[in-house]
Amino acid sequence: MLAATNDKHPFSTETDPGQAPVHVPLYAFYVANCISLVGDRLTMLAVPWFVLQTTGSIEQTALTAAIATLPLILSSFFSGILVDRLGYKRTSVLADIASCACTLAIPLLYMLASLPFWLLLTFVFLGGLLKAPGEVARSSLLPELVREARVPMERATSISDGLSRLAGLLGAPLAALIMVWVSANNLLWLDAFSFAVSAILIGLMVPRKLSRSHTAGANSGIHRYLAELREGLQFIARDTLILSILMTVLITNLLDSALFSVIYPVYVHTYFQSPWPLGALIGVFGGAAFLGTLIYGAIGHRLPRRLTLGISFTLGGGTRFLALAFFPFLPFLLVVQAVTGLAIGPINPLLMTLGYERIPEQMRSRVLGVIGAASLGGIPIGVLLSGYLVSWLGMQMALIIMGSIYLLVTLALLVNPALKKMERKS
Repeated sequence: MLAATNDKHPFSTETDPGQAPVHVPLYAFYVANCISLVGDRLTMLAVPWFVLQTTGSIEQTALTAAIATLPLILSSFFSGILVDRLGYKRTSVLADIASCACTLAIPLLYMLASLPFWLLLTFVFLGGLLKAPGEVARSSLLPELVREARVPMERATSISDGLSRLAGLLGAPLAALIMVWVSANNLLWLDAFSFAVSAILIGLMVPRKLSRSHTAGANSGIHRYLAELREGLQFIARDTLILSILMTVLITNLLDSALFSVIYPVYVHTYFQSPWPLGALIGVFGGAAFLGTLIYGAIGHRLPRRLTLGISFTLGGGTRFLALAFFPFLPFLLVVQAVTGLAIGPINPLLMTLGYERIPEQMRSRVLGVIGAASLGGIPIGVLLSGYLVSWLGMQMALIIMGSIYLLVTLALLVNPALKKMERKS
């Protein structure tokens, strides 16, 4: 691991003893992130449902989901360097403003009857392209806000991920409700509004002094740009713990995205013929995961990290696929969603804490950008293959295959020797 250039731990929450804690920027960050994430959840359900309803094609639904993810991977890979150049706050605000404009164009053109499928895919692509820089900027900004607020890092990451889970809890039922009352297309107006609110909150409430990266304004020549990107890649390659977890997350994200973007809409459309169960399944999972995150925030510092990660991934992952495969009974599936959501709750705050502990501050944006891109790398393939897998083999066999792969990958965490490094040092 590369050493930090200062004496203080790069992710310490210590500040000047004579300086009072500053909480308002951190609270504004939480609210802005939650609002933006609610909008993302609305779009995640609205666009596939819209395509499925208007075309009746599983393949086109999968293609739309894949198009949404591919640019996110590309921009994540390079967004860390962009964030380093522009600064955390400026990148976050600009990304939200651009995303608002792009999202607003979809319902506007649809209202004017000028939205062919290729143009919809274009806006979906641009939305994915603009999303990553804002996410990397906010992720990089969080440790600075935590330090100023003097909040323990594990608690802060649990709150951050808990609000993300809460966004899933609120977003899915809200999306189903709006789709029943009005239409899937009208959800995008609300999504555009959420980007605008996020930009305003970050722009007004986060002080400028906390928003600059350590290389903001540096020489932006192509050689320096590539050198910094190479440094981020080399750091990940040398850190076997981060590399091992990243390989696992790449596969689980591939399967999870296929579940949410393709399997759930097609499954619910096939078995229940209404968007209500879609909102209920995702909402219950999000609510239980939110509760699991809160529990981890309270007791996580006492738990063994490796065992917690392995059990959470195993119980919260593959079992969802297998339950859908063998028991298409909504009350039972809602119970499974609650149990698996509770189990999976600790994963994100635990991984966020590990990243903030191990990545040197001066490399934070570029490493987080590369990690984000790599963890999303298989998603377009997974989303596309899941659509064809369901078409070729049927829903049940596709779910069995995907669930079995998930279980094998996550069980391997319990025996991977690299994960011994994740335990706290006494």
